[in-house]
Amino acid sequence: MTADSPVLSSSVLLLNRLYMALRVVSAKRAMTLVYRDLAEVVSVEDGEYLSYGFNDWVEVSEAKATFEPDEHDWIHTVRFQIAVPKIIRLLVYDKLPRVTVKLNRRNLFARDQNHCQYCGRHFSSRELSIDHVVPRSQGGITRWENVVCACTRCNVKKGGRTPEQAHMHLVVKPIRPRRSPVLTVKLTDSRYASWKQFLDFAYWNVELK
Repeated sequence: MTADSPVLSSSVLLLNRLYMALRVVSAKRAMTLVYRDLAEVVSVEDGEYLSYGFNDWVEVSEAKATFEPDEHDWIHTVRFQIAVPKIIRLLVYDKLPRVTVKLNRRNLFARDQNHCQYCGRHFSSRELSIDHVVPRSQGGITRWENVVCACTRCNVKKGGRTPEQAHMHLVVKPIRPRRSPVLTVKLTDSRYASWKQFLDFAYWNVELK
């Protein structure tokens, strides 16, 4: 297969055999699993969830290319083009996913939606830094409830002080997310609406790879 890197990196929701969501994987990983008969495509059609193996999905993709080309990302090969599935299901894996949200820069920026938590303005990721609400010099630790996004200006203004000491106010009190903040961003995109049925916050969380 040949395709542009952004297409192969697009997001696909991975389910276990019992239709429980495990994580988000790249389109490249998803299509490899389907091609090797380790997973099947789960597609929403007329309100029903239908399953397809690789060869069947190639045929379905031909119809989708005609009737709904703008609703899918496409992988182009020498012989055919194939729609990137939104959801795939592993055929033999039954284990339940671990409930955890990793504290990393990607998840933190997604939780705060790239807004400085002191001035409230939106910035690109390159323009934001990570601020400890209670500075480490005062015993603050790196955990979800004590780190926020901050622009350079606000971070310099706050310095090694708490917001109260610097006479600054947090826009939103930082909390530990119940699910992947990056997934929350994805669900605002209509292309990923079919994911929602598989999201049960009581027992799972998505770890992005």
